[in-house]
Amino acid sequence: MAEVRFVAIGDSFTEGVGDEQPDGSVRGWADLTAQGWADSRGEPIQYANLAIRGKLIWPIVAQQLEPALALKPTHLSFNGGGNDMLRPRTSIGHIADAFSQVLRRCDEEGVTLILLSGANPSAQLPMNRLIQRRGDLMSDAVVQRIAERPDVVRALNWPDAELSDPSFWSQDRLHMNSRGHHRVAARVLEAIGETVPDGWWAMPELPDAVRLAEREYLREHLGPWVRRRLTGTSSGDGRQPKFGGTWTQVEPR
Repeated sequence: MAEVRFVAIGDSFTEGVGDEQPDGSVRGWADLTAQGWADSRGEPIQYANLAIRGKLIWPIVAQQLEPALALKPTHLSFNGGGNDMLRPRTSIGHIADAFSQVLRRCDEEGVTLILLSGANPSAQLPMNRLIQRRGDLMSDAVVQRIAERPDVVRALNWPDAELSDPSFWSQDRLHMNSRGHHRVAARVLEAIGETVPDGWWAMPELPDAVRLAEREYLREHLGPWVRRRLTGTSSGDGRQPKFGGTWTQVEPR
């Protein structure tokens, strides 16, 4: 079989925030996809993840796309716009333009694009109607950009109503937990035609999938998020890609 070199770019969704491991690192759907891909093929694949939490969509393109393409991947996954979507003044068209730019560069480099939409957290959040409406608009706009491109691999999570259930989300209500990340990885593996491990579509509910009381949620999660918006800072400021932006060989288990 031809060698697989899979690179992921994006924000906290792709970095894996919410799927914290015992050592404090994060895993997430992209790491799970890489392992599932190697397992399905029965041979190693090369994997890199350049995603950094808190990034807006055009900084993702400006800072991650060319370093990712310089690795000469066979497949590149891209998701972004969730942080932009929470800023009501941001144009949906401006967000969708970033997807068109990534597709153009993948075409030029002969790389297969794996396009993801994020899951829908709006049911659990303040201003949920606004988030739902803007998420619907962004999802529709991006899908329209690739409507005539059957070669683009689609792993669209926004329309997945089951993923909106709180049991798939971490306590900050913005990032999926391990259960949610496994379901996204299952969707990606199915989209690329690989075998999905048993149970990934619907893992048992996690014991830590407990909603914080509203006062605790406001203090521990929403308050710090608002402060970052007011000060123009990001949770990703100063962070580097978790694997150093180079290939990691993932062995089948």
